[in-house]
Amino acid sequence: MPHATKQSRQWLIGLILLALLLILIWWFWPAKPEAPSAGRWRDGGPVPVRVATVTQGDFPVELKALGTVTAYNTVNVRGRVDGELVKLLFEDGQRVEAGDLLAVIDPRPYEVALQQALGVQQENQAQLRNAEADLARYRGLYAEDSIAKQTLDTQQALVNQYRGTLKSNQAAVAEARLNLDFTQVRAPISGRLGLRQVDLGNLVSSGDALPLVVITQTLPIALMFTLPEAELPAVLRPFRAGQTLRVEAWDRSEKLKLAEGRLESLDNLIDTATGTVKLKARFENAEELLFPNQFVNVRLLVETREQALLIPAAALQFGTRGTFVYVIDEHDKVQVRSIVAGPSNGRMTLVEEGVAVGERLVLEGTDRLRDGSLVEVVGEGQAPTVKQTSVRTPADA
Repeated sequence: MPHATKQSRQWLIGLILLALLLILIWWFWPAKPEAPSAGRWRDGGPVPVRVATVTQGDFPVELKALGTVTAYNTVNVRGRVDGELVKLLFEDGQRVEAGDLLAVIDPRPYEVALQQALGVQQENQAQLRNAEADLARYRGLYAEDSIAKQTLDTQQALVNQYRGTLKSNQAAVAEARLNLDFTQVRAPISGRLGLRQVDLGNLVSSGDALPLVVITQTLPIALMFTLPEAELPAVLRPFRAGQTLRVEAWDRSEKLKLAEGRLESLDNLIDTATGTVKLKARFENAEELLFPNQFVNVRLLVETREQALLIPAAALQFGTRGTFVYVIDEHDKVQVRSIVAGPSNGRMTLVEEGVAVGERLVLEGTDRLRDGSLVEVVGEGQAPTVKQTSVRTPADA
């Protein structure tokens, strides 16, 4: 009996544990999915989709490239005479105008050289005056037949010699004055200075490899970039017609527009290695946000299509039949329609033909759609703005 009681107790505990297990399974068992309503997708039912409407507006067609900011002029400022650097009159990074005094080289040796040249010139001037006075007397004596013709000719040659010497003296004086002027180092162009390369007290020379400072012209400034040869006709037509083509410079993330300029010139040949052509744009750079050797994103406006048909780029579909969209009719049924797509900026696409203003296009949920499928609109997509957008031509697709 004790053995039977113990066995019965074990059975009871097992049944209790089994009951607890069944209760836990029932409690945590996933709820049975509800039957789909008339508005939810199921086999043969409407497909939930998000839609956008075909709009109409002005669309800027822009070509996109990478470019490098380039200064129109860059000057390495060096001393033009030899000597000790005694004054530096600029700060690193300072903006200067052409003719501003930047540095002074010890002028004393050149002042002495100028005085010497002036002294020699004065001596030769006195000799010339004396020789000319003698020549005047010899002419009078020769007229009175008091001296020989040879004596008069000799005196005339001496006067000519002194005149030639005096011209050499004048050149020496001018050279000495010029060297003295060169002891004052002035800015040859307007621009912004770089970092100082030489300190006070150093001996400088016109042949030094290291300049005193570098001046870079930043107002205005140029931007060099390249475009594929396939895009060249779109640029040449308006450029040769005399139109001003706007060029925008954006930072690397394309979130900040740095400056706006205009296309200035094109290269006269295509690089056969890369199939690209070089272009140069001019920027006034009033805020000096463009910096020499800076890499920027370039947007070149070649055309503005007025009142064009615009659709979100996400509505475009690609298949064996080409480019098409899913158009929703008034009965919420899908129609597969081929279109002719134009330029796109990655967010909006210009449509040449195939849709009309106000028609609804499917943005999301296209993987379940077939021609004639019934849909349920669960959301309306907003068409992104086309203001300040970058556009690639169909050749880039």
